Amino acid sequence: MAKTNAAFMSGVPELLVLQILGRQEMYGYELVRAIKLISNDRIALAEGVVYPTLHSLEARGFLKSKERSVGGRSRLYYQTTAKGRKRLAVLQNEWQRVSDGVEAVLRRLQCLN
Repeated sequence: MAKTNAAFMSGVPELLVLQILGRQEMYGYELVRAIKLISNDRIALAEGVVYPTLHSLEARGFLKSKERSVGGRSRLYYQTTAKGRKRLAVLQNEWQRVSDGVEAVLRRLQCLN
């Protein structure tokens, strides 16, 4: 089972949720499983992280939901909005900048050893 380091995860749930829902609408638990599967078990976000993220993104207009009945169960399916796609682009740029910066520091310090 994947372990999550909270210090490294700030902002990651929002980025992953927007990225995945930008490709396909899903309901919450389906999204939890998709993150785990796509990350090859490296990231396992609990429902207690994913559902508040979904609700926050929807409240801010980045997602919209629609209720569907599937097999006698009612589920909320989420998908990104145009505003959500813009937010995703911002988050992707921020992630790339931080990732590149960390990688540069690690490479530089490795060379000094």
